[in-house]
Amino acid sequence: MVLTRVYDALLTVAYPQICHVCGGSVEERALGVACRNCWESTRIFTGSETICWKCGALLLEEGILADGSTDLRSRGQDVRCHRCDSDSFTAARAVGVYEKALRASVLESKRRPHLGTFLINLLVEAANREPLNKATRIIPVPLHKNRAKERGFNQASTIAEALANHLRLPLDETSLTRIRGSEKYRAGLDAKGRYDTVTNAFLVRYPRLVENENVLLVDDVFTTGATVNACAAALVKAKTRAVFVLTIARGKS
Repeated sequence: MVLTRVYDALLTVAYPQICHVCGGSVEERALGVACRNCWESTRIFTGSETICWKCGALLLEEGILADGSTDLRSRGQDVRCHRCDSDSFTAARAVGVYEKALRASVLESKRRPHLGTFLINLLVEAANREPLNKATRIIPVPLHKNRAKERGFNQASTIAEALANHLRLPLDETSLTRIRGSEKYRAGLDAKGRYDTVTNAFLVRYPRLVENENVLLVDDVFTTGATVNACAAALVKAKTRAVFVLTIARGKS
């Protein structure tokens, strides 16, 4: 630990890393692209939040208390927002909110295939919580071949590989594939528009590998859930037992 701190201090002097959030100095290489203060001010989920059990949406902060109850946390799987009732995935979780350090980490993951140790540890913690800890296989959300060629790598695969190494679960990058790219620029689309661009866009080529498995489906951001839902639909069609979703961040739908 002492040697690590000395090493970090020397690297900070020789090769100063600028925080992508506040512009200050990043004190430790393990923190990645954000300083400790920015990490501490970012909303990171601990597992104690009152969320929709299925899609992971924060409920109390959104004012979704359909029956007037204020003690939702103890109701477990009965806590639902009902907006995700028709979605194909079993449950979705994220490390935290798409802001500050997590937003900067997501953007950096699209630029180069590397994750900081601090972020990897947060992903592992989230994956070890109920119900994601029942996963038996890890699958990254695939990119269309044209997008993968353009970018040179798949950021979801970077996340999935790190998780597979730490959780000691098989990494499956072959079973699920994207057969249709998005024809529209998705950033300005509403939820329906996003769902339309990914409907029937994914196919399971090797159904025997995923049959009766509990798949941990990994991506960078959960916004409307359209992409992971389309992936989950293909996996469920291939007789996957459950599809758990884990992303670095959760954005506003």
